[in-house]
Amino acid sequence: MSSSPSTLTFYTNPMSRGQIARWALHEAGAEYDQRIVEYGDEMKSEDYLAINPMGKVPAIVHNGKTVTECAAICAYLADAFPDAGLAPTPEERADFYRWLFFTAGPIEQAVVDRNLGLSPTAEQERMAGYGNYDRAMDVLDQMLQSRAYVCGDRFTMADVYVGSQVDWGLQLKTFPARDSFNAYAQRLRARDAYKESKAVDTALMPES
Repeated sequence: MSSSPSTLTFYTNPMSRGQIARWALHEAGAEYDQRIVEYGDEMKSEDYLAINPMGKVPAIVHNGKTVTECAAICAYLADAFPDAGLAPTPEERADFYRWLFFTAGPIEQAVVDRNLGLSPTAEQERMAGYGNYDRAMDVLDQMLQSRAYVCGDRFTMADVYVGSQVDWGLQLKTFPARDSFNAYAQRLRARDAYKESKAVDTALMPES
């Protein structure tokens, strides 16, 4: 990882969405101090709630500013570490933000609802931001059938977030095993920063 003149502290737990943020940090080449936050009392402690009042990880503190939510962390790091070249160009900006937040919003909500056994009726679909699970997956599938990465042929930080959702979804079987999803996940798993970050979190996980 390249050096940075600023200080960045990363609050995480290896068994959490912090894996997404760690991958983003490695792609950005950011140097960071790590703070492992244990589930239970520590995550709900006064000290940690001062960082994230939701009592959840991940969070980063960079130059005195706190960023939470994985999609926001990815977008922030793309801008904060421009030498990594992972921020969108002007031509890529629309796709970058569209698919980053489509995945953070409709896709994640569709997956969560499905796991909870919730399925909106035809009338309720107007209230649900994702409409229904199959429609949301179809839209993401169609996008990934037409390009290698979110913004086209070039990997950007949006692929860390979108790719993590696809990668985890396939492994946990919360995503359908469609050809475009499998091919996309394979491209991402081959990246050095992906493998490096996963190795760090795997080493931090408690032995079963």
